[in-house]
Amino acid sequence: MESTELRELLTADGITLLDSLPPYTAATDVLRTVSDLRKAGHSPSLVATVLTQAKLRHKAESKFGEFAQRMLFTEAGLEQATRLQVAALHAGRYVRAGLGSVADLGCSIGADALAFAAAGLIVTAVDIDEVTAAIAAVNLAPFPEATVVHADAATTDLSAVDAVYLDPARRTAGHSETTRLSRSDDYSPSLSFAFGLGNKLPTGIKLGPGFDRDEIPANCEAQWVSVHGDVVELGLWFGPLARPGITRSALVIDKSGTHEMHAAGDSVDAPLGPIDEYLYEPDGSVIRARLIGDLARSLGAHMLDEHIAYFSASTAVATPFASCFRVVKEMPLDIKVLGKELSARGISSLEIKKRGVDIDPAEFRKKLNLKAGKQNATLILTRVGERRVALLAERVAFEPTAA
Repeated sequence: MESTELRELLTADGITLLDSLPPYTAATDVLRTVSDLRKAGHSPSLVATVLTQAKLRHKAESKFGEFAQRMLFTEAGLEQATRLQVAALHAGRYVRAGLGSVADLGCSIGADALAFAAAGLIVTAVDIDEVTAAIAAVNLAPFPEATVVHADAATTDLSAVDAVYLDPARRTAGHSETTRLSRSDDYSPSLSFAFGLGNKLPTGIKLGPGFDRDEIPANCEAQWVSVHGDVVELGLWFGPLARPGITRSALVIDKSGTHEMHAAGDSVDAPLGPIDEYLYEPDGSVIRARLIGDLARSLGAHMLDEHIAYFSASTAVATPFASCFRVVKEMPLDIKVLGKELSARGISSLEIKKRGVDIDPAEFRKKLNLKAGKQNATLILTRVGERRVALLAERVAFEPTAA
């Protein structure tokens, strides 16, 4: 979004028009909507802007729920925005640490600042981009305890705040069609600046989940967060925002609630063993936090290979930290053998998972040439020592735990 488009949108007519549109869905007839709005006398630029916002609001519902329908977005800002549920957990750390005010440096569209303000913190939200700062101001307007400043985070006066939070921009500058930055040195604000603040003030830093672990400072708690199976972020917490004795944490959010594993450091691998009746695939947050060994031991399981994040056991135990599969049959990883077996079992719907083997699941599926059938299954392609194996399996569905 350009500044001219934002100025036209942020008028009484612009906001009224946006809010009058029916919720955007995949079935929305965009051409018909454009035609109707143009016939009503609205300018082409305003029509394009409000339709873009309507589409972004629809996309944002997965992160912000019903709140998305009163917010404004840029494509880049929404892409990096923290989910509201996760942002609330961030805010909880500041509240529990007894901190009263926070500077959100590089606030983007204001997702975390919203959670901070809703938790009762006094918030100074800072963004270097004029349009983004203006959008954050609109999103934070319901909270008088939040102030948005258009400024450079690196030169912001922090003398009046108790703590800081940073979500460094990890994409190229702009509001749409941005690309991910591969070098942490190119983040904005820079990581050297962010880590420096961690030595001075209570500091939280949000990074991508694939951030190089070798670059994580020793004086912080590192927490990987997974939402419904998708690892969404790495949070680094300094000072009183970090919990004593914890440097590694895996936080899993699923339909049953919030679950956490944590430790003072990377866990020691569990012993190796053969493929047993059940196979477990750890959640990505557990893998990235390197708590696989602790999880395997808690389930009475053993690892199959010291380099591969699968482990196995003779019993199935429900856990939010891993998916469980019953091994139906172990076979060599041979396309002809597998194709024949799947055809004989009438399997036409196949989930393919792989670790430790250089295989493209989509291409592999084509080569299997699955026939019409009524059965479904999971095919796990992996390596045990020097052996490449294929495990025909079925997911274990556990009964919900009674409250």
